[in-house]
Amino acid sequence: MTAPRYAVGIDLGTTHCVLSYVDLEHSDREQVIQEILAIAQLTGPGAVEERPVLPSFLYLPHPDELAESDRTLPWGVLGGPDEPPFVVGELARSMGSRTPIRLVSSAKSWLCHPAVDRRAAILPVQAPQEVPQLSPLEASVRYLEHLRRAWDGRFPEHRLTDQAVTVTIPASFDPAARELTAEAAESIGLRQMTLLEEPQAALYSWVESTRGQWRKQVHVGDVILVIDVGGGTTDLSLIAVTEREGNLELNRVAVGDHILLGGDNMDLALAHLVRQKLAGEGTQLDMWQLQALTHGCRAAKEALLADPELMAMPVVVPSRSSRLIGGTIRTELTRDEVVAALVEGFFPQVAADARPQTRARTALTRLGLPYAQDPGVTRHLAAFLGRQLHAAETLEGFTVPVAASFLHPTAVLFNGGVFKARMLAERTLTILNQWLEGEGAKSARMLEGTNLDLAVARGAAYYGHVRQGGGVRIRGGTAKAYYVGIESAMPAVPGMEPPVSAMCVAPFGMEEGTEAELPPQEVGLVVGEPVRFRFFGSSVRREDQVGATLEDWNPQELEELEELEAELPAEDRQPGEVVPVRLRAGVTEVGTLRLEAVPRSGERSWKVEFDVRGDDQVA
Repeated sequence: MTAPRYAVGIDLGTTHCVLSYVDLEHSDREQVIQEILAIAQLTGPGAVEERPVLPSFLYLPHPDELAESDRTLPWGVLGGPDEPPFVVGELARSMGSRTPIRLVSSAKSWLCHPAVDRRAAILPVQAPQEVPQLSPLEASVRYLEHLRRAWDGRFPEHRLTDQAVTVTIPASFDPAARELTAEAAESIGLRQMTLLEEPQAALYSWVESTRGQWRKQVHVGDVILVIDVGGGTTDLSLIAVTEREGNLELNRVAVGDHILLGGDNMDLALAHLVRQKLAGEGTQLDMWQLQALTHGCRAAKEALLADPELMAMPVVVPSRSSRLIGGTIRTELTRDEVVAALVEGFFPQVAADARPQTRARTALTRLGLPYAQDPGVTRHLAAFLGRQLHAAETLEGFTVPVAASFLHPTAVLFNGGVFKARMLAERTLTILNQWLEGEGAKSARMLEGTNLDLAVARGAAYYGHVRQGGGVRIRGGTAKAYYVGIESAMPAVPGMEPPVSAMCVAPFGMEEGTEAELPPQEVGLVVGEPVRFRFFGSSVRREDQVGATLEDWNPQELEELEELEAELPAEDRQPGEVVPVRLRAGVTEVGTLRLEAVPRSGERSWKVEFDVRGDDQVA
């Protein structure tokens, strides 16, 4: 296999996709040649333009809505004899704003939703029977396929499948979501692909943008807080600056939970605001119209926050009739309304001990994404910093102040489309510095990032360059410690299940592509009948080593992850037999936990990969 010519970074985002690349042939440690791919896409029926971002929207038109010529790109027609017609990107977003029941959006958020079958055709959610549906996995594949074809059209002699490709994911993605993303990439031929966490990608982009001057902007002992609020998620990470052999190093020391809170929530909040305004004028909107209004509010919000001189933007809402679009309802969204709704609603002034609020939920609910119940980003930030108080203290030179109630960041890097509104970044920094001042700590400084729409893709491409030996690497490993559940042997007791202990199989920070042999104690493995593997994760237990066993824990220490059902082949044993085994664990290049059970006699072992694919067990 020939060496790749380019290191390619793909931001497979909730609201848009971006592809960046570094020319490895003409780049070195000091000089990086990096570009953004202009992505060919439909911007109107039959109109093709190249744009730096591909909106992550897929529209499933009525057979009579678009002719073949209307959905033809340089590489062919979207949709064919064996699949329904579709469009991706800008045209999909604009058509979906008028007819949301045919629009697939937030596929990335659905891809990590453990309560649904992510291989099932469930999108668009609650679409009527006549609208075709596809799975979150298939939608992700189509976005990646679009990027692959756009790349191959630009570089026919250096096809994407032959390049060093890095695809970004939220830092809080669990192994199952990582595997699904990897599978989507593999399905279009990206078998040498690497996954990278988005906050790390944002920091890599910042490092690259300083042209080697980053060492003058951060110092040993700094803790960089990366706050990434994108279209669908809020991602929080902490990266410590250390020193080894006279050189500065960056070490990722903590990541937050997977929080479904971002620009989508803000768009919906604005839509409800406009809906109430229309109701006051005597116009009632149904749920279908509210969906369309949400897309209209997104466009108005982006325009108002991008241009300080713009005071109001018109918003058009389709009205019902016997035709697809009968008429329109016109209103407007003002800059003052946007600022008040977003600043006070999503970045409230709270104390450092504030925590996200929860409410009692209705027993029956519609199928939907597990959005955060509390919209306050600053409350989620306070909870994260409080939980990670001791995250950096094991590193040389880092100590926790006696009076500290939360970890004290010294620098902040903002990322994500939400922070294109600088007032939101400044608001967040002001609140954080008030917390720091209250505990006698120095104010955190803002690290100036690059283009927030492009930073993650640029950072991923730079990371690919780093992997080829071209720059500084952020040390990270797994964002959590992982444990497997082991059921205790006990007599049957009515109404009581045997207690389960949790054995650490992958410590916090275990590097991808490495393995760890567990201590010599044996456990029993049930073969030949359906069993459940229970997995747990912890972002706060940093001291547990491989083999450490917890008999009990509180919910703040360990969270149970998606369980895996499997039937391990019995081979020459009886179904249900318990085989004494030792365990060996490894973390794959894409962050998946792989567990191997080795019997005493050294016969063929059993391997279980913590993922959601069809090959969950291997004899």
